[in-house]
Amino acid sequence: MNFLNEWTYSDWTRTVESEELAAFYLYTPLCGTCAVASKMLNVVTELKPDVQIGKADLNYVEEIATEYQVESVPCLLIKRKSQPAEKVYAFQSVQNILEKLS
Repeated sequence: MNFLNEWTYSDWTRTVESEELAAFYLYTPLCGTCAVASKMLNVVTELKPDVQIGKADLNYVEEIATEYQVESVPCLLIKRKSQPAEKVYAFQSVQNILEKLS
């Protein structure tokens, strides 16, 4: 089973530069909605093993919060080369996230 790897700000920056499509899941440990989102993303990583998806506790990657103006958690930053990052706050379903990553 693929699980999300913990990323640092540097990991995210490197991945965005080298990948066509990448996603960075931002959460906080005490967030109940984040726990549900984490389970959804574990399913997504199984169904989309080719997409680089990392995660980080937002408390430890404040640069991301500032640079991307993250307003709340959970947040999934989706970055396609040469396009602004898309921020997803309402995960809704596994299917919704899969569509966002297509």
